Amino acid sequence: MALSLGAVTGLALQLLQASLWSTTHYGAMLLLGGVITSAGVFCCKRTPFVFSTGSPRGGLLLCIFLLAGALAGAGSSGWRAAQFASRALPLDLQGVDIEVTGHIASLPQRTPQGERFLLAVDSGHYRGQPVALPEQLQLGWYGGGETVSWARGAGSPGLRTGEHWRFTVRLRSPHGNANPHGFDLERWLWTRRIGATGYVRNGPRDPAPEKLAATAGYPLQAARQQVRDAIHAHVQDPRAAGVIAALLVGDQSSVDRADWALFRTTGVAHLMVISGLHVTLFAWMAMALMAWLWPRLGRQWPVLLLSVPTPVASAWGGLLLAAGYALFSGWGLPAQRAVVMLAVVMVLRLGARRWPWPLVWWCAMLAVLLIDPMAWLQPGFWLSFVAVGVLFASGRHEPGLQSSDDEVPPSTARRGAIRLVQGFIDMVRTQAVVTVALAPLTLLLFGQFSVASLVANLVAIPVVTQLVMPLVLLGAVFAPLWDAAAWLIQVLSWLLGWLAQWPWAAVHRPAAPTGLALAGVLGGLLLVLRLPWTLRSAGVLLLWPVLLWSPPRPAVGAFEMIALDVGQGSAVLIRTANHSLLYDTGPRYSPDSDAGDRIVVPMLRALGERLDSVVVSHIDSDHSGGNDAVQADHPQARWLSSYDNDIERRCLAGQQWEWDDVRFEVLHPHPHHFDENGKGRLSTNDMSCVLLVSAGEQSAWLGGDITDRQEVRMALDRPELRATVMLAPHHGSRSSSSPVLLNTLRPRWVIVQAGYRNRFNHPAPIVLDRYRQREIPWVTSASCGAAIWRSWQPETMRCHRQAQRRFWHHPGDLDHEPRPD
Repeated sequence: MALSLGAVTGLALQLLQASLWSTTHYGAMLLLGGVITSAGVFCCKRTPFVFSTGSPRGGLLLCIFLLAGALAGAGSSGWRAAQFASRALPLDLQGVDIEVTGHIASLPQRTPQGERFLLAVDSGHYRGQPVALPEQLQLGWYGGGETVSWARGAGSPGLRTGEHWRFTVRLRSPHGNANPHGFDLERWLWTRRIGATGYVRNGPRDPAPEKLAATAGYPLQAARQQVRDAIHAHVQDPRAAGVIAALLVGDQSSVDRADWALFRTTGVAHLMVISGLHVTLFAWMAMALMAWLWPRLGRQWPVLLLSVPTPVASAWGGLLLAAGYALFSGWGLPAQRAVVMLAVVMVLRLGARRWPWPLVWWCAMLAVLLIDPMAWLQPGFWLSFVAVGVLFASGRHEPGLQSSDDEVPPSTARRGAIRLVQGFIDMVRTQAVVTVALAPLTLLLFGQFSVASLVANLVAIPVVTQLVMPLVLLGAVFAPLWDAAAWLIQVLSWLLGWLAQWPWAAVHRPAAPTGLALAGVLGGLLLVLRLPWTLRSAGVLLLWPVLLWSPPRPAVGAFEMIALDVGQGSAVLIRTANHSLLYDTGPRYSPDSDAGDRIVVPMLRALGERLDSVVVSHIDSDHSGGNDAVQADHPQARWLSSYDNDIERRCLAGQQWEWDDVRFEVLHPHPHHFDENGKGRLSTNDMSCVLLVSAGEQSAWLGGDITDRQEVRMALDRPELRATVMLAPHHGSRSSSSPVLLNTLRPRWVIVQAGYRNRFNHPAPIVLDRYRQREIPWVTSASCGAAIWRSWQPETMRCHRQAQRRFWHHPGDLDHEPRPD
């Protein structure tokens, strides 16, 4: 036990590393752990009484095993991570045309702009020379779309899993946005063993993609695609078809975004994807089938029963069939965990020993982590194991509607009714226990908790598991059954939609500090465990501070500026003691994705912000793409922009207001920049709202996308203007950050919000030279992530990417790193 505890501890500590060591170092740690373990075992054999006597030597051996396990766990996890990192894309191969051959290794995801897919690489060539590439690439084959910037040539012909292709591609290392409380794309790609991302070059001057063969290299994946296509062809309702495809073949991309939002709000998202619940249910049905089938086969071939008893055949047959279902559903991480847990439980049960549930639970967790150490960082890992542990720990039956044999009425109908009521009460009790226990953990992991989930799951769990899933599975044999499943999904969606309209259907709370949040998780567990009420009341005391937590704010007369990492676009949050302002809402990434929904709104919720005002500098989509999402989540905010015909919502030079002794002033545009119809006389960039935020001697200048012409005029009109921090206008383009503006503002810091390896080459080298000549330090969102500056600490610029760096994160461009604090 000490050895396994040490292994888990070492594994967890290794995942905190900011950078990896060499495989030699990790191999040495693993070897040393084995040597120490062997020495400890030898000592135990020589003196087996030490643990029972409680002598100091027993404590020493315990520490030895903990150390050995920690070395082995950290060494094993680190060695595998270093092995994967060794196949990273070289820097000199980023952004250049590379010829690559490989197999389509996933279900292609179809979008209005083209297709996205995984390519298992066979070989790569650059300028005719072979090059080493990551084993798996995530590629997009784009061909037009609603937004011109996404068009790269002719669309794909409709890829099929298993096909062998030769492409000309442009690749880049995995790189995602780095924001407080934001989604970690780089970790997501790492856990899926994706070494680089990119797109297929298919313009008129590029070599045409060539299909080499429709091989049978991926027969299982090809079968999954055939079934998915059959579902979409047969089921008329595309939204219901998407849910069926997700449940049968694990294609989550088929589920409509609106449905995902509905499922998250009502707390049933775990039912609409292949999870441990589905795999376990399938295993139970498969075991029941094998228990019925095996004796009948034994009548024909008695040697079967003599060789393998029915319980053993049922257990292993159910496990193998469940593993087959998990493979067919895409072998996702939740399905993998479920299969491993089932395998551990089967082995322990068939070992002719009754193991206590904590040991079974611990062994299953240990097996999952040994197979995939990164599971430690995945929310599903914690939700599933905590839920199972809670159900085990609270599994003692309480007195209720139970009757002894003498009390049970002779009527079969009465007996059945009592069992039905008892079953319903047990289901309500179980769901309530899981809901309360997981609520603090859900708040910690996702920043929200679904109050409606208790009612929603009471209906959805039996409907999905006992009705929809059997119909979905049998529909693979008899397609009309999918129509019945679709009808049930439509009815369930209607009910969930009604529940989602409840005022408190989903509760969002600010993100509490890790220590406080973990105490809240412990409090939730104490509330549902079968403990004395004195201990349960302690659970309330631990949970209450999490529910009341409010993040610290600046003092009166100070402000905080958070320049979010939104890629090629802009979004800046200004926080004072009691107010907050958002400057720009980020870019639109695709017709159904924008920074407002993906980045801005989640961060505002995590900080507990209620926006007082939103200033949108101008109408370009890289600054206004998130408007709808922000407005829907903050309807109370006052909006100002340079393109609104309503003069009350128009930003104009001279507008001023003060919050908590912090002064806000609009510097541009002027009234004469608008015609009589309210339209701008200048370009959209030059119509940008320019905002100055001041607190005492410290100030921040935010200039949108204005060009050097307007910069010079502004500087000449207001030569007294100064700024401690400047948001680089137009993302650091060569037509902005003029010498006149820099000489006037004299900023101590410059923040450049520009996308990683963006096609505009922002920030321009000539602009960076101007900063260097004036000894102005700068940070870019591509290397810094979200940049956080505080008026009471004007010399310090905090970079979220550096503060939260882990070994799977992109190292960034060191030329753009901030100066040390």
